This record gives sequence, C-alpha cells and structure tokens, in this order.
Amino acid sequence: MHPAFSVILLTTLIGVGQGLFLAIYTSQLYALARLLPMPDHQRFFALGSAIAVGFLALGLFASFFHLGRPGRAWRSAARWRTSWLSREVILLPALMVLVVAYGAIHYFGWTEPLFVVRGALPVDPSLIVGALATLAAFALFVATGMIYASLRFLREWATPLTIFNFLLLGGASGFTLAAAFAAWLGSGLTRFYGTWAVILTVAAAASRLASLYRNAHLQPKSTLQSAIGVRHPRIRQVTQGAMGPTFNNREFFHGASAKAVQTVRTFFLLAAFVIPVVLLATAYVLSSFWIPAAAFAVQYLGLVAERWYFFADARHPQNLYYQRVA
Repeated sequence: MHPAFSVILLTTLIGVGQGLFLAIYTSQLYALARLLPMPDHQRFFALGSAIAVGFLALGLFASFFHLGRPGRAWRSAARWRTSWLSREVILLPALMVLVVAYGAIHYFGWTEPLFVVRGALPVDPSLIVGALATLAAFALFVATGMIYASLRFLREWATPLTIFNFLLLGGASGFTLAAAFAAWLGSGLTRFYGTWAVILTVAAAASRLASLYRNAHLQPKSTLQSAIGVRHPRIRQVTQGAMGPTFNNREFFHGASAKAVQTVRTFFLLAAFVIPVVLLATAYVLSSFWIPAAAFAVQYLGLVAERWYFFADARHPQNLYYQRVA
C-alpha cells in the first residue's frame, strides 16, 4: 500500500495523546490508592491534559489533508453503525471533550468529593470524567485498529495483532512523554512513568515482532495465474497496460525499493523500541529532563517509520495486475 503521511501523522499523534492521558489518569488512581504522592492538581493534571488534547488536535488536523473534500468531513460520521472509520470520527472529538473537561475540573479546583465509597475512596468529578475518557481512549484504539484489521483482503492487517500494536505503541509513547513531562515539572513521577513506559515498549516490541514474523510467513492466496484466470505455469507481465502513472499503481503501492523498505524496518525497530528503553534506563541513573525527552523524540520518529512500514508492508491483491510497476 501507499503510505499517506496525513494518516501516519493522524494515527501516531492521537496515539501519543491517548497514551499521555492514560498515564496521567493512572497516576491519579495510584495516588488515590496511596501508592504515589498526589501531584499538584492545577499544574500537573491540567497542563498534562492540555498537552494530550494538543496531540489529539494535531492528529485531527492532519487527517484533513487526506480528504478529497474537507468541507464534507462531517459526513464521515454518518455510517457509525457499520463503519469503524465513522466510529473513529465520533470517538476522537468525544475523547477530546472529555479530556478538556478532566483538565478543567483540576484547573478550577472542582475536586470536592461527590461521595465516598466504603468510607475510604473519595469520588470527585475528575475521577468520573477520567473514567469515561479512559473508556473513550480504549474504544478509539480499537476503532482505529479495526479500520485496518477488518480488511480481510489485506492479510498483513487482518489480525488482532493490528489492534494490540496500535494500543501498545500509543500507550508506550504516551507514558514516555509523561516521563519527560514529569521530569520537566519535577513532580517525582518520572520513575513511575518511565517504568511503565519501558514495560509497554517491551510489550509493544513483542507484539510488533510477532506481526512481522506472521506477515513474513504468509502464503499468498492469489497468483498471476488466478488473477487472470490462466493456468499456464509461466506467466510474466511485460507492460503495465497504461501510457503513464495511474491511480492503481499510485495509491496501492509505495514505490520504494526492497532495500529501502528493509532499512525503514531496521530503523523503526531501533528507534521505537531499543533506543527509548536504553534512554529511559539511563534516566534512572542520571536525573535529567533531557534524557526522557530525547527518549520520546526518538521513539516518535520510530513510530512514524513503523507506521510507514505498516502501510508499505500490506500487499494489495490488485498489484498482481501491475507487476511491471509493483
């Protein structure tokens, strides 16, 4: 498939935003359980929510560059009963509204408990809104992943690993950014976020390697013979059947050489998984904002490369008709 950078930016940016919010809300739950010190409400939770919304908004903005007629973008939500894309279109702004509400509650100090569960757990509005936003974030991960996993004719995508990869990669990048955010504010949560970032990055690496192994061992269901209905054992295409570039060979093949694709794969395995883990481990020894910040920057570049490879790795069956090009 041809990787569209607008979609690459959409999926990676909203993944960071989702992961960052989940990291912030997780620390609140840990603090309520008295496993962590409660950070400053107004500064930490409000600013963290604003950064998360910023990434979500950037991803939403990037998606408009993939539309033929952006003015009709609202119509993409009309098929929510059957379309995962429509569900994503609905869930993304819904998540943004909930995260804004969550940050506003902390910023304005509306954190007085509404009720107490079993005399020990005070439940304030931020806890309820945060729980709803958490459900929306996970639902958005599923919807985004299912846009691709539901396409059965693209066998590289049609697997539950696609959903797990979106979830784990977004969570890992979000927790890595949270570690840098905590180090910048000096909140003392850098190690907590860094530990979870390493765990999620390792889990994401295992999931992604599993998908790479699976895709490398897929046996094609279609051949040149089945594509044109001729059973001759030796068939080769000598022309693409067109005088110039067409929509088919422009949109359904990336055009890069096999060596370039392999280079991208090596880069994203190092940048998205290996280097961030090394940098986050270094942050345990050297207390510095720049180390987790560098870990996030490198990891995000790796995720962009990973998402490019994700699209390029999918072999569209129609390319059997364009062997001279594909």
